[in-house]
Amino acid sequence: MNHERILECDVLVLGSGAGGLSAAVTAATHGLRVMVMEKEDVFGGTSAWSGGWMWIPRNPLATRAGIREEIDAPLTYLKSELGTQFDAAKATALLERGPEMVDFFERHTSVRFVEGNIPDFHPTPGAATGGRSVCAMPFDARELGPLLHKLREPLSVITIKGMGIAAGQDITHFYRATRSIKSALYVARRLLAFAWHKLWYGRSMHLVNGNALVARLLKSAVNREVDLRTRARAVALLRNDRRVTGAIVDIAGTRHEVRATRGVVLACGGYPYDVERRARTFAYTPSGLDHWSAAPRTNTGDGIRLGESVGGRFNNTLDAPAAWAPVSLVPQRGGADIVFPHLIDRAKPGVIAVTRAGRRFVNEAASYRDFISALLASTPSGEEVCAWLICDHRFQRRYGLGFSKPFPFPVGPYRRSGYLVQAASLSELAMKCHIDAQALKNTVESYNTHAKEGTDPQFNKGSTVYNRAQGDAEHQPNPCLAPIEKSPFYAVKLLPGSLGTFAGLATDIDARVLDENNCAIPGLYAVGNDSASMMGGFYPSGGITLGPAMTFGYLAGLVLARRNLAPQGDFFAAKEKAAADSPV
Repeated sequence: MNHERILECDVLVLGSGAGGLSAAVTAATHGLRVMVMEKEDVFGGTSAWSGGWMWIPRNPLATRAGIREEIDAPLTYLKSELGTQFDAAKATALLERGPEMVDFFERHTSVRFVEGNIPDFHPTPGAATGGRSVCAMPFDARELGPLLHKLREPLSVITIKGMGIAAGQDITHFYRATRSIKSALYVARRLLAFAWHKLWYGRSMHLVNGNALVARLLKSAVNREVDLRTRARAVALLRNDRRVTGAIVDIAGTRHEVRATRGVVLACGGYPYDVERRARTFAYTPSGLDHWSAAPRTNTGDGIRLGESVGGRFNNTLDAPAAWAPVSLVPQRGGADIVFPHLIDRAKPGVIAVTRAGRRFVNEAASYRDFISALLASTPSGEEVCAWLICDHRFQRRYGLGFSKPFPFPVGPYRRSGYLVQAASLSELAMKCHIDAQALKNTVESYNTHAKEGTDPQFNKGSTVYNRAQGDAEHQPNPCLAPIEKSPFYAVKLLPGSLGTFAGLATDIDARVLDENNCAIPGLYAVGNDSASMMGGFYPSGGITLGPAMTFGYLAGLVLARRNLAPQGDFFAAKEKAAADSPV
């Protein structure tokens, strides 16, 4: 095998999502030489497309806001939610070290957070109505300098022409822009700034959500002299006896031997586009083809295969192998359809989901994981797994439906592309969507009767704090319920999708990859979706992917720097003291 040259570092990170960059920045901050290899030509992975939220109970921002809780409450919640999948050691590590991670990044890097008031998904014992999540603070992309053009842009279908919209007050102003002067002015300022940025820089400079998180991590990596490489695909791991000592990496077409004295971190984003592994692990699709992920198509399981090649154990004993989410396919001229994840529109008042049988099957405002679980359970064997979101004209103009935007955006383009089905009556809509027309008519009539009173005796939509938080607070008596009665009517087809995979390499609380005997493989770590989710295939709250990814990435960085057993502040205090004591 021909190599251009041998590259050397202390830590080699394969992948550039939040988990991998967390490990890289932590290790580099503690003085290690770190290299990050990303096989695409942009950094960020799925994290750059995500909402950017991290579930970190007891975090410093909540504490500063006066929300204080002991470890018992979130620990009880995880026990309630995860059942037999509950891993006490990992749960304790997340709840004890997660707040430390947030504090570390705020003190020593360019990462800044904002607190979130996102309720836990289910009202089970230990649940909280907010204060357990953080997100990256919006970021001025110009601070990245030339690296800006190496940052993955936000997922196009959840932006306005490339302008990201943050959860909370940002998106609320956009929903209210046609009903509030204050919101209209806010939106006008955002759009004018975006137009200027687009004209001058070619993209938005106001980064939010996961894009802001990755940008802040990249800036921190540059500040710590991390060697960042794109178009760099690892093809094999190097070993000395049983210890992993580096990797063979194809960088822009030339293979290099990359030696890592401390170890290798696998952070390649799981296997959402490994069709063969999907076929083996996704029970509902034996072919592996009937699944649509909102993750990048290049997340094909590279890290998991590398881990398995040196004895790592793939853990598929979770309750669900992926982070289920309903999606729709947005047609593109001359290209593959783009996946749109339906995360918040289902909770708004005036929309229901039905199967081809024309009947509802779930509380539409339930979490994305619960929605798909109910759809899988309600679909007869041998039939296509799909559902239809149904709404009326008033709903579409106020909230939009999936990728179709609300007023003042015209409906025509969405209808002509085939994405949005429009009809003058429910019967015609049913015919166009191949839904049982009489059953749909009966379903809507029954739903409307109760929705006018703000009740849903069938599925209790709007009955939980999480439901109501995703609805429209201005709509009463129930922020999640309104009748469907104003023609024309609209429908969008939903398919089973995911935000990423849960099954992955077995790891311990230090993110070390485990073999079949539960022994750690020396020098090998896995974080993010390359590691099996500590949530056991469940989805108890928003941010349960990135929260553990950042936390266990941080812990991996500490272990690699051999700092995990010492109080975090000691290292920096020692550096400051040494600098103060040194002669000028």
